[in-house]
Amino acid sequence: MKYIKGFSFTFAHHKAGYSDESVKDSLRKLAGSMAIDTVILVLSALQETAQSEFIDYTGPQMPTDDELKEMIAYARTLGLRVILKPFINCKNGTWRAHINFFDVDVPHEPQWGTWFNNYTDYQLHYARIAQETNCEMIIIGCEMVQAQRKEQNWREMIRRIRKEYTGLLTYNTDKYMEEHVTWWDALDVISSSGYYPVTDWEKELDRIEKVVSEEGKPFFFAEAGCPSRDTSPMIPNDWALPGILSPDAQANYYEVMLDHCSRRSWVQGFGFWDWSSDLYAENAGQTDSGYAVYGKPAAKVISSFYERIHTF
Repeated sequence: MKYIKGFSFTFAHHKAGYSDESVKDSLRKLAGSMAIDTVILVLSALQETAQSEFIDYTGPQMPTDDELKEMIAYARTLGLRVILKPFINCKNGTWRAHINFFDVDVPHEPQWGTWFNNYTDYQLHYARIAQETNCEMIIIGCEMVQAQRKEQNWREMIRRIRKEYTGLLTYNTDKYMEEHVTWWDALDVISSSGYYPVTDWEKELDRIEKVVSEEGKPFFFAEAGCPSRDTSPMIPNDWALPGILSPDAQANYYEVMLDHCSRRSWVQGFGFWDWSSDLYAENAGQTDSGYAVYGKPAAKVISSFYERIHTF
């Protein structure tokens, strides 16, 4: 796997559609200002609750197939490699890590089997698009902590995806979960969410390194980042954590994280979280307290880091 100088590009709802010029302008600014070579296009299917079986991947939160293909083609004109990340959220706000069902099928209760059938249909749909458009990789799920234990379901889904798609496959496990995925051997790449406290990077990298060494697979952080609040560097995974606006705290977090990760040759890239298709004005960055880095000091930290990385 070639080093991934990446960013996660998320689709916000656009009444004019996802092929609107403003969406392309956002991607163009990402490519032009962050020294990236890869964009991770994040697709967010929805289910009603964490115990719902039906998965909606045709709603207004999703680009149409034609719009997605157009964005993939446009990314290529910008010199970017493309990774597809079809993941899932719950409409009621429950984090996807809590999607869960009984391990034993019970009549008239939602079941893992039905959910995985629907989830597999979702992944196969985008695997076909990824194959048609020659995407470099698919991330087949994200931070699904409860679902991870259903090893045979994941293996069967991966087997079916490989019949449709010949590129690289990975799964984005959650922080602290790297050693708890029992089916890494079925995938090509290990990836996880790097939302670790700013003081803990050495300890956590030591732990992850053992997994990477044992599995013998390439590794990258499919997500990583920190909101722009003074409290966030210690709990970077909490997007709703109260705190005082502090772009400098965010920039410092990135400096520390990248310093530690750059000393580990097995860390083969990032898909930083996140860059929205609905991009705010650059001068509004200093008043934004979220994960975005546009118009903030962290943008320079990241772009300078990527500029120093030479890939062959």
